[in-house]
Amino acid sequence: MSRDQDDTGKLAIGLAVVVLLAAIAIYLMLPLMAGFINAHFSPGLGMKDAAVIAFFVTVAVLVVFAIAAGDGLLGELQFMLSGFLGFFLVLWLMIAWIF
Repeated sequence: MSRDQDDTGKLAIGLAVVVLLAAIAIYLMLPLMAGFINAHFSPGLGMKDAAVIAFFVTVAVLVVFAIAAGDGLLGELQFMLSGFLGFFLVLWLMIAWIF
């Protein structure tokens, strides 16, 4: 039983060292990552314009999905509302970031 405790202790210490080294590496990379993000990800279409585009694209895609599902627009309403929110948010942020 003491051998298992020794192995567990060594594993815990090794894991703590790895987590500490990863945290230090992330902390040291923050200035480099901030410069990279500012240089490559800051230009974009804008949040307001991207929201308008994402809204209409999301509505069009979900209407096609509802018709293809076979129940029409009202049969899938509970799923379409949550799908609309998720799809809209992802599409909105991706359009604002890419364009």
